[in-house]
Amino acid sequence: MQEAGLTTVIVPFYNEERTIGKMLERLFAQPFQKQVIVVDDGSTDAGAKEVARFPVERIRLESNSGKGHAIRAALAQAKGEVVVIQDADLEYDPVEIPRLTKLIFEDRADAVYGSRFTGHPRRSLFYWHHLANNVITMLSNLLSDLDLTDMETGAKAFRAETLKKITLTSNRFGFEPEVTAKLSKMKARIFEIDYPYFGRTYEEGKKIDFLDALAAFWHVLRFNLGN
Repeated sequence: MQEAGLTTVIVPFYNEERTIGKMLERLFAQPFQKQVIVVDDGSTDAGAKEVARFPVERIRLESNSGKGHAIRAALAQAKGEVVVIQDADLEYDPVEIPRLTKLIFEDRADAVYGSRFTGHPRRSLFYWHHLANNVITMLSNLLSDLDLTDMETGAKAFRAETLKKITLTSNRFGFEPEVTAKLSKMKARIFEIDYPYFGRTYEEGKKIDFLDALAAFWHVLRFNLGN
């Protein structure tokens, strides 16, 4: 049974000692009712010491298995009416979470995506990443009959009972196309809002790369055309 009015924030992280403490400080400064589950995905840095300063539920994975695997590990412990995925790297500011969850708590949406490409401040970086995101989103829309502007966004909120009905299998960033395809197939009410994006460079710790983009194309095809 999910707890009404409670937001479960799942924070997967891997070697984010420079940012996870700052992100959690901002998260806990927000007044909404929250359960925070932090999943250490096999980190080898001092990020766990930063996490230990906060009243979170901690899951430690012995080896790095990817974002999707970390989310699955946390879902069994999620008690909130709404589940939010919050990256540890501060590219998405947790101060925005109440905007992301509002339509779900009002029972007007089952999932809400925070688009990096509509209307809000966005750091200008990586043209080829932007182009790849657009092409992947366009392919996803074509196959799912949605009209999202940013399927790959890391800012996503879900009605917990809806998310828990989905059998998730992807381990890395395949989570994004997989959950989108499966939400579409179950006719979930998917909304999109504008969301500020504070991107970072590879020197600042960005991890997603060209191989992840290629994998995203495969996952879009696999989960939209398969069962």
